[in-house]
This record gives sequence, structure tokens and C-alpha cells, in this order.
Amino acid sequence: MSQFPDGFLWGAATAAHQVEGGNVNADLWPSEWAPGSHFAEPSGDAVDHYHRYPEDIATLAGLGLNAYRFGVEWARIEPEEGFFSRAALDHYRRMVGTCLEHGVTPIVTYSHFTTPRWFAAAGGWNGTAAVDRFARYAARVTKHLGDLVPWVCTFNEPNVISLMVHLGVVPAAAREDGLGLSDAADGQRAPSGGQSSSGGSWPVPSVEVMAAAHRKAVEAIKSGPGSPAVGWTLALIDLQPADGGEQRSAAVRQAAELDWLEVSRDDDFVGVQTYTRERIGPDGVLPVPDGAATTQTGWEVYPQALGHTVRLAAEHARVPVLVTENGIATADDDARIAYTAAALEGLAGCVADGVDVRGYLHWSLLDNFEWTSGFAMTFGLIAVDRATFARAVKPSARWLGQVARAGRLS
Repeated sequence: MSQFPDGFLWGAATAAHQVEGGNVNADLWPSEWAPGSHFAEPSGDAVDHYHRYPEDIATLAGLGLNAYRFGVEWARIEPEEGFFSRAALDHYRRMVGTCLEHGVTPIVTYSHFTTPRWFAAAGGWNGTAAVDRFARYAARVTKHLGDLVPWVCTFNEPNVISLMVHLGVVPAAAREDGLGLSDAADGQRAPSGGQSSSGGSWPVPSVEVMAAAHRKAVEAIKSGPGSPAVGWTLALIDLQPADGGEQRSAAVRQAAELDWLEVSRDDDFVGVQTYTRERIGPDGVLPVPDGAATTQTGWEVYPQALGHTVRLAAEHARVPVLVTENGIATADDDARIAYTAAALEGLAGCVADGVDVRGYLHWSLLDNFEWTSGFAMTFGLIAVDRATFARAVKPSARWLGQVARAGRLS
């Protein structure tokens, strides 16, 4: 039996652009519709969570889950620089209130890859005023929501582009596929090596810029109202050296994971987001081992990765850990249960060894828009009919709710 502590957060996660629909002011919207787009299909209405969140949050709570991580959309809140939409802010305050009404802890992400078009046009995260612009936005959101929100994530996976560049390829586990770059609206894809399709250098948000934006945003959030725990979430692939790959693996881990984890040492927690492992040889990422099971995304089914990366995060960040994403893209719901159970076994082992783990949030609550893959990848605990938006709870959701109610795996 694997036991979890009292007060442990059990829940699921979404990202605004992936579920809300109609995010027309976001930097990615034009590239989704551009001729020759690298997106399989546009996000369009997504799964209409913007209007259906009361049903979705009620379903989550009814399953026995007690936490919901969701994003507020910068492109809706500040559609033009300096103009903050009271209507959009009120919408997100209602979402937070709905969580609280159902006994669900809201965990709010301020930036989950997408940015306003005006921000991208001004250079995105490589723009000279990026840090101040994000801090101003964080302050405005906090002014409107801070009194109700106990957990805030400033950024979602700010290190994911660094992972791609330092690995020299787009790793399978980095499902964001280069999104969130300042010129994503051009409809280009970040190929291996950090070079744009036009042959120029692809802009990579540096740890220095993102850390500065994070720190200034944390200061704004901590100014109140409210007193939320604040951190950011990191993409932590379980990097494993193969024969001859020890030096390369160590270098990638330092630049793309450890340097970012060190930023979290001044935070209240660090969010860990893990799906699989990557094996590193002397020439880079190795293919999935022969005979290994894979997901819809082509990643190796390797649930042990979660326990490994949680230990890594705890060791290097030296703050409490919140698992903010973990899951599997599959049409086989029995496989989802098996994967999640194995991942939770590893997480329980961390808890038993004294690692301060505060919760587990499954990716994702809903089958949704998975970036360049469109709607083909099904990570959700709840299926969504593409024509009617009707929800259908999967057995895996009921299973995870039972685990949450019991507080243990048996």
C-alpha cells in the first residue's frame, strides 16, 4: 500500500489556449490558420471550456478530486498593450469562485505558452520590455484574483525551448514542439539545432530573461492581495545517459534543467511536469528501445520517470514539489490507469523517503487541442465529442478519484 499525506492535492490540469476556444488575440492563432501551417488543424473552438467550465469543474469535484490547475489567458486579459479587460478578469474570477464553491483548490497559471499578438510583435520574450510587461500583467491579475487563489504558477515550462536546443533535436517528450517563441505567428516550426526554416537563428528565451520576468512577477504577486504560494513549472524529462553519452547528458541536464531549478530556490514550490525519459548517447537522443511500448505521441511508456524527476527537483530546487503535469496520450484507458498507477507508485516512494510533495495534477482533465498535433492526441480523463462538445467521463477519471478519496494506492 502506498500512502499519501493528509491535505495532499489531487487533481487535473488544463491550459487556456488548449481548452477555451476562440483565443483570437493570441500569437499562435494566425499561425494555426496560415497556409502550409505546421499545425495539423487550428484550435478553433477547442473544447469550449470558456463557457462550459462550471460543468467541467463540477465533474472534477464529483469524481473526488480536490484541485484544478488552469490558466488565465494573457491575450484575453490584455488584448492591447496597457488595456486590461475587466470582462475577462471577471470571467476568471468566476472560475476561481466555482472551484471554491465545489471545495476544489484553484491553482492558476499566469502564462502557458501563448502571449498576446502585440507582445509577440514587440519581440516576445526577447523584447527589451518583456520583463516589465509580464510583471505589470501579473500585478493586474493578482489585484483581481489574488484574494481567492492559494497557488500561482507564473510560467508553464519556460525551459522547454532550452531543452530542444541543447538536445540538438526536438525531443519526443517536449510535446509543446517549439511553441511560445516570439515569432511563432510566422507559422514556422523550430527545427533541430535552433535554426529557423528561413535559415536564421531561432530566438531562444534565456534562463536569465525568464528568471528575471519570473522574479519580478513573483514580487508583484506577493504584493497582494492574498498570500498565494508562488512558483513556476518546469519540463523535466528523465534524461538518462547511454554508453558514451555521459558528458553530453550531464551538459544538457545542467543547461536545460538544473540551471532552471536553481531559480526555484527562492520560490514557495516548484512544479514538476514529466511524461517519459530520453536516453542520451554521444551523438544525441537515442530512439525508443526496440519492443518498448509507445504512446500516441511516439514516446516511450516510462512511468518511472516521474519519481526520478521529482527527486531531482527536490534535490536541486530545495523547495516543496507539486506535480503539475503527468499523463499519457492513449486511446486505451486501461493503459492510462496502468501508467498513472505506476507513476504514483514512484511518487509514493518519494513521499516515503521524505521528499516534500504537495500534490499530483494529471494532464489533462479534458481531451483537448495538443498544439501542432491538433485534437488527435487524447491525454484527457474526460473525452469530448468534437461535434457537440458533450463530455464523457473515462474509467481512468473514476479510478483516480477513488485513489484521491482514499489517499493511497492499494
